[in-house]
Amino acid sequence: TAITNGVAGLSAAFFTESMRNVVGEGGGALHAIIGTVLVTLAAAIISIPIGLFTAIYLVEYGAGKRLAQGITFLVDVMTGIPSIVAGLFAYALFALFLGPGIRLGIMGAIALSVLMIPVVVRSSEEMLRLVPNELREAAYALGVPKWLTIVKVVLPTSIAGITTGIMLSIARVIGETAPLLITAGFTTSMNYNLFEGRMMTLPVFTYTQFMNQGIPAEAYINRAWAAALVLIALVMALNILARLIARIFAPKFGR
Repeated sequence: TAITNGVAGLSAAFFTESMRNVVGEGGGALHAIIGTVLVTLAAAIISIPIGLFTAIYLVEYGAGKRLAQGITFLVDVMTGIPSIVAGLFAYALFALFLGPGIRLGIMGAIALSVLMIPVVVRSSEEMLRLVPNELREAAYALGVPKWLTIVKVVLPTSIAGITTGIMLSIARVIGETAPLLITAGFTTSMNYNLFEGRMMTLPVFTYTQFMNQGIPAEAYINRAWAAALVLIALVMALNILARLIARIFAPKFGR
């Protein structure tokens, strides 16, 4: 259904035009595609370092420590947070300083990062634990410091699994609608600045086209299906890329 209805709404204009000053037929989702890329990229930039460093601490330094236990509990709690709550958190954080009614692309990125971080932590933690202890012990026996062992031995060995987890975490949040509707809002115009003005994303574009149908209604429904198809294609591409990375860069241990 998504493919059949989505293809009917695809055209060159769909990928090259926005909905500015468009009523009825015509227009496109370029502003939503760009917004999705920018917001998701910003969320990844925020989430990946935090998630990776947290996982490294839990695996390499946090054994038996109360701080590590507290972080693990917090990550478990964050894993079960509904996406709408993450959106409300980001909105409340910015509303305290910028006032109510504020809508920014960076707010959406922060909301998505709240959802991404626990996934990155969990996937990275599992990959780091799969690294054989013999590799660490061999490095220590040669007098290599622990931090250098992590950088030169542990991370290169687990990088394929970590990258796969990151890709899957991006695929998990790229289709979120509720937190972005609250934080980034919606607009019909192009916006390349995450720190100024509202920013449209593909999930919100799909929602608004379905909910705010005009005349002819078929044009709005076709655009919504087309946006949904593009979003599905993006998620599938990320999943395929994650599998390719895992297969190509998986370490080969010989005897």
